[in-house]
Amino acid sequence: GADYPQPQPIIVQQQIEEFSGWYLRGDIGFSNQSVGSLHNANYANFASVRNVNKDFDAAPLFGLGVGYYFNDWLRFDVTGEYRGKANFHGFDIGHIGGNAFADDRYTGSKSEWTFLTNAYVDLGTWYNVTPFVGAGVGMTRNTISNFGDFSTCVNSSSCSGSGGSDAYAATASKWNFAWALYAGLGYKISKNVTFEFAYRYIDLGKAQSGDLV
Repeated sequence: GADYPQPQPIIVQQQIEEFSGWYLRGDIGFSNQSVGSLHNANYANFASVRNVNKDFDAAPLFGLGVGYYFNDWLRFDVTGEYRGKANFHGFDIGHIGGNAFADDRYTGSKSEWTFLTNAYVDLGTWYNVTPFVGAGVGMTRNTISNFGDFSTCVNSSSCSGSGGSDAYAATASKWNFAWALYAGLGYKISKNVTFEFAYRYIDLGKAQSGDLV
């Protein structure tokens, strides 16, 4: 009889790319801050106060960090960033009594040094795009500088004999607990380079100016 060749096993080699390992990151962006509340020590002299305006201009931010890929889904990093001076605009009206009132117009700027420990969950990758969510906690040093308070009064007799005042405050800084939430997309350019496009909500706590003079 004839000898027939025996079937040979087919060997398929599959390369699995591992994401575990250390990485460096750099961040650049813009802040868009909002003010939860505005308080002036002189509010105690008013029967009521109405905040008309309290907001910030946008400002740049720059950050660096080091992180670790735990697996394909989970990563951690520690970041530090400088948030540039954002100009502040504030205006309120305080009613003293009857129809008399005084108004205060505030100017100044606010900057921060912020340090966070962050965790991210990567939600899968499609065409080199990876959506992710994350959260972070840490500390922030909030600084108020160039703060001014210009006030006027419609009835000088109700304003301690003065029609108003022009005051300024020295630069002051305050440490606070900070926390953040993230959502974004990572686009893998190469094995070693990924660009992230993300939105972050961050609570920076309180900031306080120096004493008004």
